[in-house]
Amino acid sequence: MKNVKLIASDMDHTLLMENGKLPDGFFDYIDRLDEKGIRFVVASGRPMYTLRDMFGDKMDKMVVIGDNGAAISNCGKIIYKSLMDVEEYQSMICFVEDETDGVAVLCALSGAYVLKKYEKYAKFFKAFLSNLVFVDDMRSLDVEANKFTIFAPDAAVKYKEIYTPRFGDNFSVTVGGREWIDIMNKGINKGMAMRKIGELLGIDTSEMMAFGDNFNDAEMLKTV
Repeated sequence: MKNVKLIASDMDHTLLMENGKLPDGFFDYIDRLDEKGIRFVVASGRPMYTLRDMFGDKMDKMVVIGDNGAAISNCGKIIYKSLMDVEEYQSMICFVEDETDGVAVLCALSGAYVLKKYEKYAKFFKAFLSNLVFVDDMRSLDVEANKFTIFAPDAAVKYKEIYTPRFGDNFSVTVGGREWIDIMNKGINKGMAMRKIGELLGIDTSEMMAFGDNFNDAEMLKTV
C-alpha cells in the first residue's frame, strides 16, 4: 500500500451493501485515507446530485466520477463534463419510445427526465436518480445532458442485441446494472475519467487501485 496514492471504487455491488447502504464506519475510512494523503474516488454510473445526497459534505474530501465519467468533481466542484448533442439524444428518445420496450431516461446535470406514465417506477428510480423530473413529452427536451439511460430488464442481453449495434459506433454504450443501459459521448468511460484525475492530481495509474464488478467498470480496471 505504500505506493498507493488513490483508491477508486464502484458503488453498486462493490462499495454498497446489498441493501444499497454504505458500510458501517465508511466515513471514518475516508478520513483516515485523507490523513495519509490517499485520495478516495467514487466511480459511479449515478449522477452527481444523487452522489451528493449519499455522501453529503464528505464529497468535499473526495474525487467523484459520476455518470460513468461524463462528469467529474474534485473537492465538491465540477471539473469536467461531457455534454451530449441535443439532436442526438432526442433521436435516442424517439428510438427507445418507438422501437423498444425500454424506458428512456435523459440524465441532465440538474435532474433525470422521464415520461409521466412511468411514475409507477419512481420509488425504484430514486435509488439511482434522486432528482426525478416527470414530463408529458420527452422528445422536445433541450437541456444540458451528459448521459442517456435506458431502463430495461435483461440489460446485458439488450445491450448486446439492440443498443450496441444501434449506437456503439458513435457513442460509448455500457451496462450500468441489471436493468440499466447507459449511453455517453464516444470515449467517455470510467477509465478515461481515471486518467483525467491522474493528470489533475499528478498521480500515475501505477499508483492507483480500483474495485468494480460490472461492464461499466471494465475500462477503469484496465487503466489501473
